[in-house]
Amino acid sequence: MLKPRRTVLGALALAVSLFTLGTAEAKEWNKIRFGTEGAYAPFNYVTPDGQLAGFDVDIAHALCEELKVECELVMQDWDGMIPALLANKYDAIIASMSITEERKKSINFTEKYYDTPTRLVVHKDSGIDGSPESLNGKRIAVQRETTQDRYATENLEPAGAEIVRYATGEEATLDLVSGRVDARLEDAVVLSESLLKTPEGADFQFVGDPINDAKYFGLGAGIGVRKGDEDLVELLNKGIAGIRASGKYQEIQSKYFEFDVYGD
Repeated sequence: MLKPRRTVLGALALAVSLFTLGTAEAKEWNKIRFGTEGAYAPFNYVTPDGQLAGFDVDIAHALCEELKVECELVMQDWDGMIPALLANKYDAIIASMSITEERKKSINFTEKYYDTPTRLVVHKDSGIDGSPESLNGKRIAVQRETTQDRYATENLEPAGAEIVRYATGEEATLDLVSGRVDARLEDAVVLSESLLKTPEGADFQFVGDPINDAKYFGLGAGIGVRKGDEDLVELLNKGIAGIRASGKYQEIQSKYFEFDVYGD
């Protein structure tokens, strides 16, 4: 007759133990470590004195200030951005990472914090107009493992283009300027700021329409977070809403852009 009672008491003890354990392991976000690339100006880059800077970096600091938590920035090569997050090198990715269904299989995302289209840039004398036919036999530079890489692989390579992949966007742009490739596919703002507005970009131009296919480019750039850290996603979403409501987001945006990068 006592066995059922012991079973119930044991179950209650186990439940209390699990509740206590869950409570003890609940994360208190007094500090958030953000991973970023440092090679994607004007969103993230390294200053001459070795400091991380850019729109992504300023947004990270603004979020920490809004949420009243300590902020740490960690530089990470793009290829290892998600693996390093999963390995607990940092808590969140703020590196202009598009929110895509493919990436959501591995990590969670906050709501977007900006949304800009992808464009194709070429030399003015290239004869390329952005159509698949004009890209047949041409070498197109992309940064490896990006949404632009996937788009080019699935849409431009079958049309006869050769996709040339680089570890960083800066390397891809340098090869375009030097004539080693015929075109560069990248975020329109990055191409505008890092090439077209520079003396080296005087002979280059956008061609074709802006590309914003959600299948490849998702719903804008979000902050990547490990699955299981839903509380951090919620906290960062609160922070994004807060800096937009206070005007801090617009203040940061005006440092880098002459238009609204948040989108609709």
